[in-house]
Amino acid sequence: MRAVVLADGPVGATLIDWLIARHADDLALVVTTAENAIHAACSAAGIAVITEAVWAQEIAAGRRAAAFDLGFLIWWPRILSAAALATATGGFFNTHPSLLPFGRGKHPNFWAIVERTPFGVSLHRVTTGIDNGAVVGQTRIPYGWEDTGETLHRAATREIVTLFQTCYGSIRSGTVEAIEQDLSQGRLHLARELEPASLIDLDSAYRARDLFDLLRARTFTGYPSARFVDGDETYEVSISITRKTKP
Repeated sequence: MRAVVLADGPVGATLIDWLIARHADDLALVVTTAENAIHAACSAAGIAVITEAVWAQEIAAGRRAAAFDLGFLIWWPRILSAAALATATGGFFNTHPSLLPFGRGKHPNFWAIVERTPFGVSLHRVTTGIDNGAVVGQTRIPYGWEDTGETLHRAATREIVTLFQTCYGSIRSGTVEAIEQDLSQGRLHLARELEPASLIDLDSAYRARDLFDLLRARTFTGYPSARFVDGDETYEVSISITRKTKP
């Protein structure tokens, strides 16, 4: 089996290490966003590896057409073109940090809290649409008032690793069951929607529940929080909610 894997971030690094340790012979090519830790690990293991820029040149030149049996996107930040999808005859599979069909698109940890929808992680077939391919594996992640956008993100990065490892064998063997999504459920969100949704209008009325949900959805250490503008000044607001234990 010849697989191409496009991998990025800590999840990509963890799963590339796992694939090298257990399925190195499957890895015909690994594509990285830059010459990073994933790139170095593949080079050290003798796995063919190129950067995204080189991959794009090869796709444009048609040099990778139908070159692979399967393709995997592991925490990959970009949408694949139709030409890139055509490089794997058995199709591509994507890791996505939401419980599809809920949370399609960007920032699913934020939208799960704001829209009060189920959260989790999914493996799905890649199509030319955004996160709308048939699902081959899922893990639901429960959450409550003490959770934030950060805690959901951290939970997703843990659970997607386990889900991928669990499903890889059946995907590889072609025995995995694929279930089409009901796209009437959930919503697709684009990256540009996050900032407008995070602005609090001081002159508007909010239900307390909605305001608390917005604040905790944007609470993420090291990243911008929800914000409001008063006169010429802009302020950011984060929140911490702790369950009160009985004495």
